[in-house]
Amino acid sequence: MTWQTPIIVHPPAPDGGRRVTVRGQAVGVARDDRDLVEFLRRAGLGDADMALDDPHLVEWRGGGAHVWAKGS
Repeated sequence: MTWQTPIIVHPPAPDGGRRVTVRGQAVGVARDDRDLVEFLRRAGLGDADMALDDPHLVEWRGGGAHVWAKGS
């Protein structure tokens, strides 16, 4: 079985925001870091704001970390 980061922030959507999955489950579309932290809190991940830049926990796909709009 291949190891995968538990949190995936997908590429920015054309209308803004990024889909977020936690352990393979869709948890919402984040439009900023606050949204992402709240989704992670609801998923039971404490201190999520401290972990956003940890590549072992969060994979930012198709855009840089903390980039919420396509082309930013």
